[in-house]
Amino acid sequence: MSCASIGVALIDEQTRTRDELFKQADLAMYQAKADGRNTLRFFNPTMQAQVIARTTLEADLHWALRAGEFVLFYQPQVGAAGQTLGYEALVRWQHPMRGLVTPGDFIPTAEACGVILPLGRWILDAACQQLVAWSSQDIPGHWTIAVNVSAQQFRQADFVGQVQAALRSTGANAQRLELELTESQLVDDVQSVIDKMAALKRLGVRLSLDDFGTGYSSLSYLKRLPLDQLKIDQSFVKTVLVDSNDAAIAKMIVALGQTMGLTVIAEGVESQAQRDFLLESGCLGYQGYLFGRPMAPEQFEEYLCEVTCVQATADLLERCRSAKTSGEKSA
Repeated sequence: MSCASIGVALIDEQTRTRDELFKQADLAMYQAKADGRNTLRFFNPTMQAQVIARTTLEADLHWALRAGEFVLFYQPQVGAAGQTLGYEALVRWQHPMRGLVTPGDFIPTAEACGVILPLGRWILDAACQQLVAWSSQDIPGHWTIAVNVSAQQFRQADFVGQVQAALRSTGANAQRLELELTESQLVDDVQSVIDKMAALKRLGVRLSLDDFGTGYSSLSYLKRLPLDQLKIDQSFVKTVLVDSNDAAIAKMIVALGQTMGLTVIAEGVESQAQRDFLLESGCLGYQGYLFGRPMAPEQFEEYLCEVTCVQATADLLERCRSAKTSGEKSA
């Protein structure tokens, strides 16, 4: 059964040329397609304004990549005892006019215009460079950096090669790099996905399934994926204390992770009550405003100094206690 998407532009005294009229009708037609096809839409100035805004944003994104306007913020991930497990790298755009732009305002356009591919490679390189910087500091060796991988990135035939190249060029420890994938990336060509993930695991990279529970993944092939971690989506964590269904889902994810031998981390933890519920449910990893907001590079360096000083003091006290205990036993 055929269907038609129709765009209509009205002629008035403001329509100056035939070409302009056709452009307006085209915009209305594309809006009809975007709204589900087999429908009709009239042109209005808002459509043109949206196209201009999107075109401007695309050009700005290309420029931002060349000008080095993107920066990585870092949000801590902690364990049940409050110890630091690692950080998630979150990209921000330091726009010269608009200030700090969050991902929700530019990632969809970056994906639409293809900028997400070179941007993703830059994020991967920058995270690996941070891992190398840690190696020259007194940073605990188990800390990881988690990097989100877009669907377009992961589908590239040479994605594994890109990860390997980033590790080699920077000298980063692969075992401290964690790649976060989403369920939507795993539903097509399952065997190819599994093969690619297995190749990443051979490099030593950790793999985490982000936003778990929000997609439609089948448990029958989930067990075939070489994962290290499941992340409980923040949409469940947000209402885990007031919605019995979300509470049940959170508990189910924790139980599933334990059964499959995977670590589980909950994102979007904002209150002590949420953290306590998750802990009682067996979830031993957390990320959210309760433990720290995403930090700019300069804030991150200051935070690292504080964390390492506290850790060094704790280690020293523990060694003193151990030495004292040993001395008392010898006496």
